[in-house]
Amino acid sequence: MVFNVEVDAIGMNCPLPILRTKKALATMQSGEVLKVKATDAGAAHDFPAFAKQTGNELIASASEGNVLVFFLKRR
Repeated sequence: MVFNVEVDAIGMNCPLPILRTKKALATMQSGEVLKVKATDAGAAHDFPAFAKQTGNELIASASEGNVLVFFLKRR
């Protein structure tokens, strides 16, 4: 998937992956795509909830081994 910005939150525990994501999205233009990599098990539930709360679109999620990968489109 094509993305504009990437956040590497591997090894970080909640709430740092979400905080880093929020900070990155604040610097992006509407319609741009953010890729986030995280290993925190709670991220699987946190990112869909975060997207719903903020109005950003979670366009894809996957796992690559123990790394969770999320793609969010900036509102």
